[in-house]
Amino acid sequence: MNQSSQADIDGEIAAAAGQPGGPQPRIDYPPYRSSGLRHPEQPAHLVDPESVELSAPCFGHRDVAVDEADLTIQHAGTPLGERIVVTGRVLDGDGRPVANQLVEVWQANAAGRYRHQRDQHPAPHDPNFTGAGRCLTAPDGTYRFQTIKPGPYPWRNHLNAWRPAHIHFSLFGTDFTQRLVTQMYFPGDPLLRYDPIHQSITDPKSRELLIARYDHDLTTPEWNTGYRWDIVLTGSHRTPLDTEEEHA
Repeated sequence: MNQSSQADIDGEIAAAAGQPGGPQPRIDYPPYRSSGLRHPEQPAHLVDPESVELSAPCFGHRDVAVDEADLTIQHAGTPLGERIVVTGRVLDGDGRPVANQLVEVWQANAAGRYRHQRDQHPAPHDPNFTGAGRCLTAPDGTYRFQTIKPGPYPWRNHLNAWRPAHIHFSLFGTDFTQRLVTQMYFPGDPLLRYDPIHQSITDPKSRELLIARYDHDLTTPEWNTGYRWDIVLTGSHRTPLDTEEEHA
C-alpha cells in the first residue's frame, strides 16, 4: 500500500490544478497513482472494427427487459440500504435526445462492496443485490434506474484513501467501438474533494457535470429518494468520461 498521506495528495492535487487541463479527465494525473501506468504511451494503432467486434463482450442472451432497470428486484429478498431512483436524459451537443441508446450501470452495495471476487474490502456482501442493470433510452432520451445508494469504500491509492459514493455508467452507441464510460456522484459528498479520480478533471465546472442533483419530485413518500443526471455526449457541455473502461 502506498503510504502517502492525505496532505501529500492534497498538495499534489493543488499543484496539478495549476497545470493545463480541460473538461475531460487527465490521463496522466500524478495524484491518481495508477494513471501513470495505465494510460497509452505510444501512438494509437488503427484496427479493423469488425475484427474487434468479433471478440467483444455481448450484451446478454436476450433483448433488454424492462425489469433489468430495477436493481432492487433481482433476487428473492429486498436489498439493504437507501432505495433511490436515478433518471435523466441522454443528449447530443445540440440538446437533441438520443433514443434507443443502451445504458448500463454497475455499482457497489450500500456497504461499499462490489459483488466481484477482486473486491476484498471487509464490508458485508448483500445476497439480494448484484449491483448491475441496463435499459434503453426512450424516444425523448430518458433513462431510469431504481437501485440502492452505494456506499463509499477504501482503495489503496494512498493512506486512508476512500472513493466517494458513485455509479458507473456505460453507453454503447451503435456498436462496441463507440462505448463511453463515466461515473455519477452524489451532491454534498465530503469525499469528492479528496478523490484523485474526480479531481483529475481539473476544470471545476466540468467536475460539477458529474454530480447528480437531488429531485424532490422524483422522491416517493416512504419508498425512495430521487436524483436527476443528464448525460451530454458532445459539445461544450459534454459529460466528462473515464479514460479507461474500469475504475476503482
